[in-house]
Amino acid sequence: MSQSLSQTFLAITRNSTDLEWLQSALAPLGQVVSAGGGSLDELLALVDVTFANLVFVGLDREHVVAQSALIEGALEAKPMLAIVALGDGMDNQLVLNAMRAGARDFVAYGSRSSEVAGLVRRLSKRLPAVAPNTQLGGLTVMYGVQSSSDGALLANHMALVVQKSGQQTLLLDLGLPRGDSLALLGLESSFHFGDALRHLRRLDATLIDSAFTSAEAGLRILAYAGSDEPLETTSAAELFMLLSALRQHFQHIVVNLTGQADSEALRTFVSHCDKLLWYTDQNVLNCRRNLAVLNQWREKGMKLDHGRLLIDRYLNNVAPNADTLGKTFNLEVIAVLADNAEVRLNAKNQGVSLFDLAPREKLTQSLRTLGERLAKRSEGLAKPKVTWFERLRGSS
Repeated sequence: MSQSLSQTFLAITRNSTDLEWLQSALAPLGQVVSAGGGSLDELLALVDVTFANLVFVGLDREHVVAQSALIEGALEAKPMLAIVALGDGMDNQLVLNAMRAGARDFVAYGSRSSEVAGLVRRLSKRLPAVAPNTQLGGLTVMYGVQSSSDGALLANHMALVVQKSGQQTLLLDLGLPRGDSLALLGLESSFHFGDALRHLRRLDATLIDSAFTSAEAGLRILAYAGSDEPLETTSAAELFMLLSALRQHFQHIVVNLTGQADSEALRTFVSHCDKLLWYTDQNVLNCRRNLAVLNQWREKGMKLDHGRLLIDRYLNNVAPNADTLGKTFNLEVIAVLADNAEVRLNAKNQGVSLFDLAPREKLTQSLRTLGERLAKRSEGLAKPKVTWFERLRGSS
């Protein structure tokens, strides 16, 4: 994950209300991710993929023995981990059990946000810095509140440019309407996003080679199926596991999230990508909807320094112009894309890329330039090793 972005903290809590309280308290410092129901194996796996060095574990009288054993097991496997216990501050027995198990500190549920944040800051200063794996592939997210097939159209072309730059690239299409990235290219798939979540532990190079849909120049596409569960029902923990696995096999991942409603899963993508492309147009109604989400995230303390504004279907003689939009969103404008309505429609209807259909059009040139800019993030990463399956397929 990008080193410039916020920290990730893990938490095992009694319920979603406790988790939301902790998330609100620590929003300025980072993202709090639920580590599930208390499985030691799941917790340790999440520590590895999130690079978290601080974990919150909730304690209660009914399960204190198992919860204490979880703390002891985690510290035995990861001695440099800091664990903070959560519980009823008036229950001295819980506090004693937490300290005996090896917890660094104890926080009472409902404590003031400033107290919780202050404790985390003090602990973080004493903890060794955890350097993210710089060999993980680049991660670019495109998000805007409006649902449109144009989101998939643009993501297809950006990902294709990165792939043609010589980097093994995946387009993860979770935008709405579902599956447009495949439909626009006349492709079908029998393996989708939901399948990848169900096969997290089997997600190796062989499965990717055999199951992921392949498009032009070797670009891989993993998209929503109509039967997949909504994104908001996917836990942040599942997403971390999936992204960690995928980033070990691809030098760059382009994620289309246009049209998705606000959720913890969406925020996980946004908080941990290298570059966020906020997708909008000059339609004032769309701008208002986008600004409502953007301002809500800023009020919650989300760090959006990696965000850039991508303005689509741009008309020079229509207000608001690019400068005004950039100031309104308080984001640097990374690109403005020409309307070219006829060219877009022909590309969608014919299932042909703009690079083949209209290589000289302004829209096409802008997408090529934008894709080349994204490619620079991961051009220095080593290519994943060629598997025996790839060699066999190549020779045949």
